[in-house]
Order: sequence, then structure tokens, then C-alpha cells
Amino acid sequence: MSFKLGEIEVEVIHKNIKNVHLSVYPPDGRVRLAAPRHIEEEHLRLFALDKLVWIKSQQQKFRDQEREPQREYIPRESHYVWGNRYLMEIEHKQGTPCVRYGFATLILTVPEDMDAEARGGVMAAWYRDQIREKLPGLLATWVTRMEVPKPRVLVQRMKTRWGSCKQDTAIIHLNTDLARKPAECLEYLLVHELAHLLEHTHNARFVGIMDYHLPNWRMYRQALNTAPLAHVNWDY
Repeated sequence: MSFKLGEIEVEVIHKNIKNVHLSVYPPDGRVRLAAPRHIEEEHLRLFALDKLVWIKSQQQKFRDQEREPQREYIPRESHYVWGNRYLMEIEHKQGTPCVRYGFATLILTVPEDMDAEARGGVMAAWYRDQIREKLPGLLATWVTRMEVPKPRVLVQRMKTRWGSCKQDTAIIHLNTDLARKPAECLEYLLVHELAHLLEHTHNARFVGIMDYHLPNWRMYRQALNTAPLAHVNWDY
């Protein structure tokens, strides 16, 4: 189901939820409304119309935001680990692919016939491992400080967000690409999602929780929001 606000098409997804959620997704500003099943289309149209200025501002932000070049995973290509730039070196070798550090380089060891998509999968798995190495210490620290139950944390490739939290099951999802950003961004995302175990929405109470526990959180949020968008195939 969908409707239009002028030239803007709004996709509607009905779910077993209590409130209406409006999202604008990169790279081109696709608009989606998630709504409780009982709410009629006219009410959803009015809700979206009230948010039209915000929708347009988000779409303009995505149009203006810098895009990363498509990764080919070839020698001398730039890659980032925890905010630091490395040049890629390729080492051809049969066996299990791996990634390791050299001097200002990332050495990707793969079979000679492995294509770019498969090399990207190797890098994504390696980035996931980098986050998993840092998580236990961060999680132990912040669960204690914030006095929240220890959640299950899953690290995976995510196209439209840096992280998410399912409050009912206490499951947090984190994007593998966080390993490419400064380590403080990972800590910010984790605190952000843990805060959702205390407050579901981004209301004044949520902001107060973030201000209390991580006073510089807005700086880290800005760093993520202004980072170049990854070049991916946006096949929804």
C-alpha cells in the first residue's frame, strides 16, 4: 500500500505496533510509514503531511551527502579501520581468506580467482570481528553504569541504519561498518541502544539519559550522520 504527497510516494507497512513510525531511507530518500493495523489511510496521509517539511529536509540531506566510490578491493585502494586510513594490498593464496595489518596497509589474502563481491564479504566478516573484539569490555562497562539488563548484541551488515534495539527481547543490532569509523562512534551507538532499554522513544527523557551518561554524544552522532554514504546495492 502507498500514497503520494505531491511527487513524494509514501510506502505504508501495517504491523502489530502501537504507534506510527516515519522513516526516510538513503540513498534517495525513500519514505516509509509503519503503522498499527487499525489506522486508516486518511489519518496516515495527514500524519505524513504534517511531517512533510522534515521529509523533504531528510531527502535533501541524502542528495547532498557525499558518496563513497564503489569498492573493488584492489591494490592501493583506501580502506578505513577505526577511523584510520589504510591502503589495501592483495596477496593471492589458496586456503581460507584473511585480513591482517601491514605498515599503513591492510593485507587481504584471497585466492586469485575470488571476485570483488566475495572479497567484500571477506572484509565485512573481518570488520564484524573487529567490533566483536571490542564489545565485551564496552558492554560490561555500560551495562553496569546504566544499570540495564545485559542484552544480546548482534553485529551484521545493515543498509539503512547504524544500529537498532528491540526492547521487548533486549536484542541490539550493530552495523559492521562501525569498525570503519572512530572507536568512539561504536561506544556512542552502544550507549544509544542501551538507553532504549530505559526509554523507547527519542523524547526528553531519552536525551537526558544520553546527556548524563555520554555528554559528547551529539558530536559522535554528527560524525556518523555526516559520514559518506556507503556504496551498496539498495535492493529493498
